[in-house]
Amino acid sequence: MEDVLEVYQQPYDEKYPLICMDESSKQQIKETRTPIAAKPGSVARYDTEYERNGVSCLFMFFEPLQGKRIVNVTDRRTAVDWAGQIRDLVDVHYPHAERITLVMDNLNTHTGASLYKAFAPQEARRILEKLAIHYTPKHGSWLNMAEIELSILSRQCLDRRIPDQDTLKTEVVAWQEKRNTIESSMEWRFTTEDARIKLKKLYPTV
Repeated sequence: MEDVLEVYQQPYDEKYPLICMDESSKQQIKETRTPIAAKPGSVARYDTEYERNGVSCLFMFFEPLQGKRIVNVTDRRTAVDWAGQIRDLVDVHYPHAERITLVMDNLNTHTGASLYKAFAPQEARRILEKLAIHYTPKHGSWLNMAEIELSILSRQCLDRRIPDQDTLKTEVVAWQEKRNTIESSMEWRFTTEDARIKLKKLYPTV
């Protein structure tokens, strides 16, 4: 826990960016009947019946100090999918970074082994050497700011029926661009000192 909190308190350095990463999913739902649009004195109405149309996965990469987020919509979130996202993070989005500080939870796909599963050993090692990985503690995924950003995405953009993946991608890109344009950052106030007081029961006793 303290490891992650201390990382959050480091000043911004473009050569060593701090990136928080998390994953989520969104079920696509089609309407079976045409909704009735809202009009003066009456709210919009839609039928309780719907048609399920698959599930898409969301990979969130959030740079809190710069107010920048990258959200990718995919069909799956396997170890190989995660590895592909990490390679893009290193080579496409942050090619000039000397090392990326990556905060994420302990999901079994979030390991160097996933990179070796997806790529040749030399390539996997190259990517790993660009990362300084910090894991949130068990039952402490709320310490990951990307999880908070996914919650904002869910409330602001995904809190309605979305029929298909193409529509989902369009909506997510629009949300991402708007948030990035205004450089909406996160004011993180929970410090190591706070943790020692408020989460005292989680610390081992000597």
